[in-house]
Amino acid sequence: MSLAPAELRHFERLLRKQRAERSAELRMLTIALEDVREARGESTADDEHDPDGPTLSVEWSRISGLHRELAAKSRALDRAFERIADGSYGVCLSCGADIGRDRLEARPATEHCIDCARRLEGRRGR
Repeated sequence: MSLAPAELRHFERLLRKQRAERSAELRMLTIALEDVREARGESTADDEHDPDGPTLSVEWSRISGLHRELAAKSRALDRAFERIADGSYGVCLSCGADIGRDRLEARPATEHCIDCARRLEGRRGR
């Protein structure tokens, strides 16, 4: 199955939409991280004794984890654009089989067919 030009344009639009969303989310998280960094630097911030909410350290960990996850998703989207450009989009990086259209529709940046994705996920779960 090679994707027709119209199908490639469709997936490229999906990828661009997701990339714009991830960029906006990353900007918001970057601002949140800066806010927490500033609060942690204030000598008046009583981080460990606020019974009404999480500590600044917990907030930093949570937000930085989300930021790393979104940055990784953004890099995956960028790699998908590279595959569109080089003609390898829609081909599994592991086995070389075509990635099904339904899977691409659900996960336009996916790099693996469903069988390889399950196999790889099984290895990570161990």
